[in-house]
Amino acid sequence: MKNIDQNFAAIDIGTNSIHLVVVKITEEGSFETIDQVKEVVRLGEGSENDIKHLTDAAIKRGINALKTFKGIAQSHNAKIRAVATSAVREASNKNDFLKKVKEQTGIDTEIISGHEEARLIYLGALRALPIYDKTILLIDIGGGSTEFLVAKEGVVLYSNSLKIGAVRLTNKFFPEGRITKSAINDTQTYAEGMIYPVFRDLQKFEIEKVVGTSGTIMACGNMIAAQKGEVKSSPTILNNFEFSNNQLRSIKKNVLNFKTTNERKSLPGLDSKRADIIPAGVILLSTIFEMLEIQSLVISGFALREGIVIDSIQKLNPNLIDSKVKNVRKESVLSLAANCRYDQKHCEHVSRLALKIFDQLKFFHNLDENCREYLEAAALLHDIGYHIAHSKHHRHSQYIIQNSELLGFNENEIQIIANVARYHRKSHPKSRHPQYEDLDQHSKSIVNKLSAILRLADSLDRTHQGIVSNIELKVYDNKVDLILHGLKELPEIETWSFNRRKSLFEETFNTKVKLIANN
Repeated sequence: MKNIDQNFAAIDIGTNSIHLVVVKITEEGSFETIDQVKEVVRLGEGSENDIKHLTDAAIKRGINALKTFKGIAQSHNAKIRAVATSAVREASNKNDFLKKVKEQTGIDTEIISGHEEARLIYLGALRALPIYDKTILLIDIGGGSTEFLVAKEGVVLYSNSLKIGAVRLTNKFFPEGRITKSAINDTQTYAEGMIYPVFRDLQKFEIEKVVGTSGTIMACGNMIAAQKGEVKSSPTILNNFEFSNNQLRSIKKNVLNFKTTNERKSLPGLDSKRADIIPAGVILLSTIFEMLEIQSLVISGFALREGIVIDSIQKLNPNLIDSKVKNVRKESVLSLAANCRYDQKHCEHVSRLALKIFDQLKFFHNLDENCREYLEAAALLHDIGYHIAHSKHHRHSQYIIQNSELLGFNENEIQIIANVARYHRKSHPKSRHPQYEDLDQHSKSIVNKLSAILRLADSLDRTHQGIVSNIELKVYDNKVDLILHGLKELPEIETWSFNRRKSLFEETFNTKVKLIANN
């Protein structure tokens, strides 16, 4: 890989907010977030259809935020790449703004087109969700513009950027922050007219999944989660969160029932700083859902700023990321494992053994391919607790996984993986264990079965020497023979470990299991 600063900072200068993410980049080209912050600056404040001029007050707010962000980046010794979107892109005094930013902060800022913005957002979403092989419609509602993109396998098939966003609509239809019936109707009619060209263009595509990113969609997701009694405290936790059109209609009704900004600040799940622009935002998103006949949308926790990071890495090594975006989940698991300095040889061997057992017992356990992924992830991560301490390392593994950001997996899936890793040794799953008890019955069943399989696989590499590799399972009415091919006799330590840890398998599947050597 060509030389790149180990730490990298991406800044997204938007119409409503300025976002910073600082990441640590590995030699292999993966990255982990080490700091992130946003500041609501309202660069597009006071603008309606066209953001013709950035006010002095808006410029001052923006520069103050950028000064702070530069300080944060410098504290991490991170190289900065800053990108400006709609508000700066359309402003007649954009060059003056860029000059002042450079003079007062030292930051060089790129202005990108709406189409380039959409492409970068797609790069971020590819890293956050398992959507590489799907034809997706990506929607990003910002403060000043809304991006639409259709893509598959890393290739952009269509993109459009409309000059319509939460701040712009608020300035035009709700300048005082107060909701009226006529303003609601006018906003919806205006949005329909703006969106119609996109509706027409999308007729030729067969969309498999709709993905949403950024502020308005995140805000709607948070409010829907709050209705369900869930707390989503960050974009990565909200990642892979899916909501339906009916759920969106419900929160739209709630938002519009509160007539003033102060009243809306009490809405569960809503950031109070967004209380003035959420009516326009939710009307816009709802109109998009209705016009495009969207039934559900899944949120990507990564968007423009993460896309900037990936794009920057790709520019230094064009082949580095492309081979990895196909499997977001696996890449995320391996990144966490590497960060915890896992025993790669042992964990990969256990993973191979576990998957062989899983595949040969498909008719026995009746679990799907998603569960196979959970097993693989848990096997690769089962020993990362050693990164904290040797004693009770299985519990430490569970803690690390539960508190990590395994991209591509939703919260429940992460809990399943964490529990399976925890139960690879020692205690069987028990109702008195809070993290296990919090799961629904179906998830508990998955944990029981996968933990039972992982225990067998881990026991077969007790010495970490890879003695057992070629295995075959034969299932009878009330027993399972696990045959070790290529061995004249059973390896002593692996057999001892196997016999100590097979009871969960026997209890879960109501059968006996026996090791047999076959040369």
